[in-house]
Amino acid sequence: MLTLFKELFIWWNRQTLGTRIHTIMFGKLVGKDKIGNKYFKDKNGKRWVIYSKGTEATNIPLEWYSWMHYTNNKLEK
Repeated sequence: MLTLFKELFIWWNRQTLGTRIHTIMFGKLVGKDKIGNKYFKDKNGKRWVIYSKGTEATNIPLEWYSWMHYTNNKLEK
């Protein structure tokens, strides 16, 4: 019961019910990092992450941070 309450109303505790529904209906799993975070995108190019633990942006590794922000972390010659 408490888990359902957290999912309905507390956005900083992993994901809300709306995010879960959107992920199921429109999300395509792109990958998973070593911490266990899962990265999704939809057909319109929107990107999001479902954190394995509490919602903390510093838990995103550099390569996934670059992907989330549509940037390329490679140097061009």
